[in-house]
Amino acid sequence: MGMKNYVIQGFKASAISAGLKKDGALDLALIASEVESTAAGVFTTSKVRAAPVILSYDHIKGGKARGVIANAGNANACTGDIGLRDARRTADLVAGELGVPSEEVLVASTGVIGQPLNMEMIEAAIPELVGDLSPDGIPLAAQAIMTTDSFPKIACFDGNVTGRPYRILGIAKGAGMIMPQMATMLCFVMTDILIAADDLKEALVRAAEKTFNRITVDGDTSTNDMVLVLANGLAGNRTLPQKELGDFRDGLERVMGELARMIVKDGEGATKVVLVRIKGASNETDAVRAARTVANSSLVKTAFFGQDPNWGRIMAALGRADIQMNEDNVDIWIDGIQIVEKGLGKGADAEKSAAKQMALKEFILEIDLHQGVFQEEIITCDLTHDYITINADYRT
Repeated sequence: MGMKNYVIQGFKASAISAGLKKDGALDLALIASEVESTAAGVFTTSKVRAAPVILSYDHIKGGKARGVIANAGNANACTGDIGLRDARRTADLVAGELGVPSEEVLVASTGVIGQPLNMEMIEAAIPELVGDLSPDGIPLAAQAIMTTDSFPKIACFDGNVTGRPYRILGIAKGAGMIMPQMATMLCFVMTDILIAADDLKEALVRAAEKTFNRITVDGDTSTNDMVLVLANGLAGNRTLPQKELGDFRDGLERVMGELARMIVKDGEGATKVVLVRIKGASNETDAVRAARTVANSSLVKTAFFGQDPNWGRIMAALGRADIQMNEDNVDIWIDGIQIVEKGLGKGADAEKSAAKQMALKEFILEIDLHQGVFQEEIITCDLTHDYITINADYRT
């Protein structure tokens, strides 16, 4: 991407250290549109939903938004009525400073679960946060939402619509508790395209399914996940024709796809990104289920880390995936090197070549079930000693 200037027409952002993170790093971010925006969101599928998820889900029903405030260092999850009151108060305070309706402010949180927010810190910080809003502030906002992330995540797409240039700019955070149906993952996407709320929602749902819902770091689904998209219409395009709506969908999917890949690459302790591709499944559900079972298997993931083409673990994972399969039909490749044919190993030489490929930072594990024509992919990472180190004492 190079050092692109990450600015987008009509959007401003800011970030400050409110004191929520123990190390005094940036921990409060605000994104605001100069005009009312069309808005859409997708949220965690967990039955334990954090207060900001409940509030933002409610606020975005109107299909309009002016701003998003996000804090790191505290998830405001499992905090009961107080948590909801705090999320609502945060939205009210930001709305008051911006001079917009409260329901047009969306709230997001990430961090430790089960502790009340320090509202005094947040209240004290909001006037400064609003005062610092700047067109150049988006990269700072990307830093402020990080928790165990090792780098900020930002992606951009430039397109043309009815003769007008437009941009899609997205930021995300996430490194652990990542197993979508959305993951501990916050993603905020801004665009200056003019688009109807229904079209935006449809494009977002479609893109989320193909990107964030096709990655896994550790098989855990978070209480706080959300992806929000705001479109402020300042590109000045006319109503979108079908073809150009298709181009926008592709652009959105590209931005979200880049961010999703960054999240896996930054998986807690991860040293490898692995694409698990299932071919020849009898239906789409089986294809996704097989890919996800292999991609989430701790034994498979530790073998990735050890660069061991231990295909027995892959077969075992497929066997418990509850899919239509016959082990005598299964073929397995690592980066095009076949290690299993018709359910039987291809021997030591094949495995030695495969192990060499597994030393790379990225490789493809391809499995053909020979049951049908369906294909799906999940992106995963390896499971390392560092994952345990990071998560064993996360709270202390």
